[in-house]
Amino acid sequence: MSGRVHEIGAKPLTVEDVVAAGSAPTRLVVDETVQARMQAARAVVERYLDENIPAYGLNTGLGGNVGHRVTIAETAGFQERLVLGRMAGIGAPLPVEIARAALFARVEALSRGGAGLSPHVFELLVRMVERDVVPVLPSRGSLGTGDLLQSMPMAGAAMGQGEAFYTGEVLPAKEALRRAGLEPVALGSKDGLAIANASPVTAALACFAFQDLARIVTLHVAVAALACEAFGANPGIFDARLVGARPAARQVEAAARFRHALEDSDFLGTKPARVQDALSFRTLPQVTGVVLAAVKSARREVEIELNGEPDNPLVLVESGEIHSTANFHTPALALAFDTLAIALSHLATASAQRAIKLMTGRLSGLPNYLSPLGGASAGFVPLQKNLAALQAEIRLKATPASLDALVVSDMAEDVAPMTVLSIGKLSEQLDPLRWTLTLEALVAAQAWDLRARGARLGQGSAVVYEAVRAVVPVLEADRALTAELSRLHDELWHGALIERLQPLCSA
Repeated sequence: MSGRVHEIGAKPLTVEDVVAAGSAPTRLVVDETVQARMQAARAVVERYLDENIPAYGLNTGLGGNVGHRVTIAETAGFQERLVLGRMAGIGAPLPVEIARAALFARVEALSRGGAGLSPHVFELLVRMVERDVVPVLPSRGSLGTGDLLQSMPMAGAAMGQGEAFYTGEVLPAKEALRRAGLEPVALGSKDGLAIANASPVTAALACFAFQDLARIVTLHVAVAALACEAFGANPGIFDARLVGARPAARQVEAAARFRHALEDSDFLGTKPARVQDALSFRTLPQVTGVVLAAVKSARREVEIELNGEPDNPLVLVESGEIHSTANFHTPALALAFDTLAIALSHLATASAQRAIKLMTGRLSGLPNYLSPLGGASAGFVPLQKNLAALQAEIRLKATPASLDALVVSDMAEDVAPMTVLSIGKLSEQLDPLRWTLTLEALVAAQAWDLRARGARLGQGSAVVYEAVRAVVPVLEADRALTAELSRLHDELWHGALIERLQPLCSA
């Protein structure tokens, strides 16, 4: 069992809590208050069942079958059939970290009582988190109207059905439970639906995406600062008075990050070569600010999801009622991630344009294509094809996913935000974005060497420059670059560089 301890319900869940729980097993502490609330919620469910009061998924069918009433005689086998009939997700299994985070997030949400889960089932799920029995979850099947097909294997594993990760091995769930010293349970009324009818997979995917986003923003600030120094851009764009004149979308914070990254730079005290630069340089506070604002907005929506009760039907413990809701529907999340993908597309386009401007002699005042030889030398011009290809891929991944959906469940589910798809395509967008920043860093370092040997760089940009030169020498004549680009990419993204940069590129 992990040494990490989490007290259920003690404080609102954060993105960091979920990432930490996804990265390693966690011991869960469930206090008496949580247990009492769950027992009270379950009592409401049992009363509705005993009094034969209609409640969705308790004594009715699901989706298009909502009109079918489940009799008392059918109740015993209904939950098992409900679970097995919806263990129908497809695609490669999600990484164990995502599945572990999803299970943790769902256990936390179930503890609030809105699902009315049987306490004995909750107890098993807690032990599964602690002993690292992680249901294998499929990567496809969610429409953003709850992750029912992707989450149902959690309920299946509790019954001993399906597969689960255990100690790095994929096993039949019953065997994984046995090796962990656990036994399957019989699900009570509503229990299968209670476990699966929410969006824990969506939330887990989103939480892990934020880790990558934070690293990208940090390196972007340092690389773009180096590009500004190498181009001789007008540093006035980062003036707090100018960005504060119309403080839109966190551009004031963005400008402060750049000023911090450029601290100690000779660039800040020099007379600019031009009164006004290309927009790819001039709009750095605005474009970076939009990304910062989009990240903050998406994070807010994710943490609302993590701390809500998205259950359908929802048990209102205080009033002893059960009502159908649509809180499983996640358009706020889908729109937030679609917006974020579009914002990152703007950032990527500007990065590519800065690199191209640095290679354009009539604009930069440097040798064309940054080749000291000139003439027919290719220099870095072939990289422009890479930049254009990457930008096209990034732009494609910025296409909104939340615009359309097929009608399913016999017309019962006629709209859907496609939230998992929105988050997934953003995650796919990040790899070409990382490569774009890698190329900008290489080009900016070459331009700096050609412009200002011996001049002083800013504290953040200097770290990037040194990282580039640690693995790629100055280009003196045309040479093969593929292997060098791979080494540089690893140096920038897979080492400790970004951790060094973070305090130097903050606001």
